[in-house]
Amino acid sequence: MRIQKENTAGLVIDIQERLYPHIHEHEAIARNTGILLKGMKVLGVPVLVTQQYTRGLGPTIPGLLDLIKGFPVIEKTAFSCCDEPEFIRALAETHKQFILIAGIESHVCVLQTVIDLVERGYQPVLVEDCVSSRKANDKSTSVRRMRKGGAIITSYESILFELCRFSGTDEFKSISKLVK
Repeated sequence: MRIQKENTAGLVIDIQERLYPHIHEHEAIARNTGILLKGMKVLGVPVLVTQQYTRGLGPTIPGLLDLIKGFPVIEKTAFSCCDEPEFIRALAETHKQFILIAGIESHVCVLQTVIDLVERGYQPVLVEDCVSSRKANDKSTSVRRMRKGGAIITSYESILFELCRFSGTDEFKSISKLVK
């Protein structure tokens, strides 16, 4: 099934200051998520951002703060984004079916959100090189479970070109510069 930008929204889950330094390959996750966010802006894909208990875990990391300006940031205390009424309302308002997911931690908030999105009739698209956990094994185990549970697994470069669809366009040129 082809994922098209007109039916796609993005979701960045809990990439926050106090948890981020403890995440496996955290610098790569921040870099890749930044490219994904820039690409979604180029393509006009709406994005939702969550922060888990901001008072305790801090805000979204500085490297992504400028990139999420203008996108809704939803405070949550539930692990699954879908257990927060404000998130469900904001997601429904996007009128999108495919939800591109980046964030931490893979085996907790990301996993539970993916499970709940599938149950609610959405198609989660896990951007594998934009998610992680403190332990590499927790990430790999949860990615396998999400795949079996119905998530599509992709990489940021692959999904950006899939959403772009055609070469020779201004969007293609912008995406090409981002991924080089």
